[in-house]
Amino acid sequence: MGSDAEVKGQEPMEVSNSYCAFVAALPAENHHRVYHDSEYGFAVDSDDALFGRLLLEINQAGLSWDIILKKQAHFRRAYHDYDIAKVASYGAVDVDRLLSDSGIVRNRLKINAAIYNAQQILRLQKDHGSFRAWLSLQSELSIEGWVRLFKKTFKFTGGEITREFLMGTAHLPGAHVEGCPIHAKLNGVGAVVGE
Repeated sequence: MGSDAEVKGQEPMEVSNSYCAFVAALPAENHHRVYHDSEYGFAVDSDDALFGRLLLEINQAGLSWDIILKKQAHFRRAYHDYDIAKVASYGAVDVDRLLSDSGIVRNRLKINAAIYNAQQILRLQKDHGSFRAWLSLQSELSIEGWVRLFKKTFKFTGGEITREFLMGTAHLPGAHVEGCPIHAKLNGVGAVVGE
């Protein structure tokens, strides 16, 4: 099996090569297991939380997902709990603060992308009511269409980042393989109609 960065979110040809299989062997308190069982592939209602997920995916580029999960709490604190309006207003002092914060990924391009993307989300909120509403409007797009749209709208959002963000927030299917208990939970398998 490949590394967690290679298997997270792939639509595996075999269940044994999936992120679901990778986390199944981990203890319940492991950060991968917690993310897989309670966040990955779940719908996200809050615009700030959606922005936070996009920020994490952008910061994962070139690194392992393990690093990002371990730094997740630091990212939340450093970026003011992913408050879109606050991040959109960041200036040079905030960029310097983030560049000196060893608890996060200190990459000027990624930091500038977070600020720019927050500003873009504020525009989307103004035009569509919310970031979530804007995402819902695009629900019929192919993955290629999504990637084109994200590249046009945001910074530092290539194909893999866009795909992972959309799968991780339940805007695209494929986060969990059949046979995974979370796949069954998210798809209501075994649920009794009328309960």
